[in-house]
Amino acid sequence: MNRSFIKLYLDEDVDVLVAKLLQARGFKAITTQEAGRKGQSDEEQLAYAISQKAAFLTHNRVDFEALAQKYFVEGLTHYGIIIAVRRPPPELGRRLLIILNNVTADEMKDQLRYI
Repeated sequence: MNRSFIKLYLDEDVDVLVAKLLQARGFKAITTQEAGRKGQSDEEQLAYAISQKAAFLTHNRVDFEALAQKYFVEGLTHYGIIIAVRRPPPELGRRLLIILNNVTADEMKDQLRYI
C-alpha cells in the first residue's frame, strides 16, 4: 500500500500550536490532548500512534531513542519517530514541513529522524 503523506501524532510535550500550523497547511496532525491520551506512558503513546498509522513527534530524545532501538531489535514496526529540539512552534513547524513535503509515509516507516 502506497501512503503518500505522513500523518503526525504529537506527544504531550509538543506545543499544540505546532499541530494547528501543520493542519493549516493541509497535513493531518493530532495532539495527545485532542486524542484524550494525556498522562499515558511513552510505550502507550507510541502504540497509539502506530494504531493510527501516524509518525510520532516528541522532544523526549532519551526515552524514544530507547523505544526505537527496542522496536528495531524486536523486529516491530512503527510509522516513524521524529525527535525535535525544543524550538518556537513556527520554527518547529517549518522544519517539519521540510520532512512532510519531501518524505512519504512509506519512507518514514521504521525511521528515527531528528530535527
